[in-house]
Amino acid sequence: MYAIVEMAGQQFKVEKDQQVFVHRLDSKEGSKVTFDNVLLIDNGGKVNVGAPAVKGANVVATVLEHVKGDKVIVFKKKRRKGYKVRNGHRQYLTSIKIEAINEKGAKAAAPKAAAKKEAAPAKEAAPKKAAPKAAAKKEAAPKAETKAAAKKPAAKKPAAKKPAAKKTEDK
Repeated sequence: MYAIVEMAGQQFKVEKDQQVFVHRLDSKEGSKVTFDNVLLIDNGGKVNVGAPAVKGANVVATVLEHVKGDKVIVFKKKRRKGYKVRNGHRQYLTSIKIEAINEKGAKAAAPKAAAKKEAAPAKEAAPKKAAPKAAAKKEAAPKAETKAAAKKPAAKKPAAKKPAAKKTEDK
């Protein structure tokens, strides 16, 4: 049995009793951590894929220690310019051990689907209230067009003088 889980902004394929290094977590060493964002669970060939996450599924892990990763050297250079920059970086990591993968997807998904159907009529009432605001914006739009139309003839007059000046210079 394995699962694909999103932990600390990254996705990992995990199994029970596996040790994983993830970005630094705010938990203390020895504490239990639960990850609810399970994207996929494979239980002996039976695959359960979430949309986007499997409802009710979670992964329980124990924090082993907080460590620093290997040093990564960042070197930048632009040839023939005399530009060289050397920089280093060590990522803060947390070592965790996967304790259990819990799958409760099918049972928890059905009640939430019924709740969504009840919430749907409330969403239909909201657009009716928004319609008068849209009409008010349409009424305000012609005023903006009249102001823009008044400015356009003023802009055309200086443009007409420029071509006349060019013709006299060419002769």
